[in-house]
Amino acid sequence: QVQLVESGGGLVQAGGSLRLSCAASGSISSINAMGWYRQAPGKQRELVAAFTNTSGGSTNYADSVKGRFTISGDNSKNTVYLHMNSLKPEDTAVYYCNAVIRTAWRPGAYPYWGQGTQVTVSS
Repeated sequence: QVQLVESGGGLVQAGGSLRLSCAASGSISSINAMGWYRQAPGKQRELVAAFTNTSGGSTNYADSVKGRFTISGDNSKNTVYLHMNSLKPEDTAVYYCNAVIRTAWRPGAYPYWGQGTQVTVSS
């Protein structure tokens, strides 16, 4: 089994900062990619930021967060972070951690999701 446990959400005023953390645990052989998605009420889940560890690696950000959010990882801890600065009310959403993981007990790599953490930005 694989678990993704998120932390760091909360309530912050516009212009403030938060850091989200997501730690993966379980029978992990390798992690191909990790990232963050968010879903606001009445809207579809959307990619916020993600990086891949395959094919030379790459990092992607949603246009709406470029220059304000930074994704980083700690491979030794199977952990991904999302540093969020200059937060805006429109950043309010449930943030979900996602990881594409290869486990020891079945072939192939599969996506896993965290339970979500609420981020609320007040104006």
